[in-house]
Amino acid sequence: MYTVSRRIDAQGLYYKELNQLVRQAFSEGVTEVVLDNVNGQRYLGDGISSDGSIIIHGTPGNDMAAYMNGLQIVVRGNAQDATGNTMNEGTIVVHGDAGDTVGYAMRGGEIFIKGSVGYRVGIHMKEYLKKNPVIVVGGKAGAFFGEYMAGGILILLGLSGREGYPIVGDYCGTGMHGGVMYIRGQVEEYKLGKEVKIVDMTAEDESVLERYVSRYADYFGCDKEAILAQPFSKLIPFNKRPYGNLYTGV
Repeated sequence: MYTVSRRIDAQGLYYKELNQLVRQAFSEGVTEVVLDNVNGQRYLGDGISSDGSIIIHGTPGNDMAAYMNGLQIVVRGNAQDATGNTMNEGTIVVHGDAGDTVGYAMRGGEIFIKGSVGYRVGIHMKEYLKKNPVIVVGGKAGAFFGEYMAGGILILLGLSGREGYPIVGDYCGTGMHGGVMYIRGQVEEYKLGKEVKIVDMTAEDESVLERYVSRYADYFGCDKEAILAQPFSKLIPFNKRPYGNLYTGV
């Protein structure tokens, strides 16, 4: 299948107008939409079902790729809050930092962030049918990383970020009741939610890390072997219903 590309200058365009132009392009058989001068326009790629791609030059606004089904979105800059909100399928690659709640209630697809992220990344992430969502963050993360996580994979590499700050903030995994986190290096136990424990890595875990770190390295031109040379901490929940007794009266 050959690529049919269309370039759109987003400078000064209201977000509704820009989104309409993107949808129109895909409806006309375009397979790659290149957006220049994006400056905070919201909802880019939301709910679109396509095997095509969107290349964004600039900084997209909140809720990019919400409910997305199959697109690849590449951001040549930073992303704001709620990137990948409840996305179903597809791939997001951000060549900068991203804001809060990346992958909120995400139930399929993959997100790769070169830099750091804000608070509550992966909150309410879940597996859906045969889908297993994945978020890989190259930098550091704020508090409540993986909060209420119900499924999927979170990988935090700590390759960049503010000097002197820990790789992950407080309350990591609070309310977690499914899925798995891999954090490069050691995590102080006082930073973890009460529902989370650190366990030994297995051969299967090493295989999962190799797969997704390889993809991260390919996207951003990093040394995969150097990343994997440092041990990772594996975090899983204690049980599947951490707050069950609060509601059953037992």
